[in-house]
Amino acid sequence: MPCPCGSGHTLADCCEPFLAGTTVPPTAEALMRSRYTAFTQGAVEYLRSTWHASTRPAEIVLDPAPTWMGLKILSTKAGGADDSEGWVEFVARYKIGRRPLRLHERSRFLREDGVWRYVDGVLDPLR
Repeated sequence: MPCPCGSGHTLADCCEPFLAGTTVPPTAEALMRSRYTAFTQGAVEYLRSTWHASTRPAEIVLDPAPTWMGLKILSTKAGGADDSEGWVEFVARYKIGRRPLRLHERSRFLREDGVWRYVDGVLDPLR
């Protein structure tokens, strides 16, 4: 089964180990991809565990309406294995009913104790 994150790898060889908790994403981009996959799989606990404590909502409730159609990474800044902060700009395509929609965000990530966390993002960022 291809990974929903669009990496070109299988789910088992890509995001599944992250969602299962057997390993952690080594980069901010890998975390972004795994969080997208978590949304497609309804993995609320993974989303909670990868959200920075300073911005994590008290409750995460996923809307069952979207059908996720694909993820495209537009750019990354920092966010590597030796960085403490990183940004990933992406477009996530989805549909509700027959209506196609897109989420364009520039997300910010922090790495604490070797673990990347999603902090926040700017919707529809200007390039």
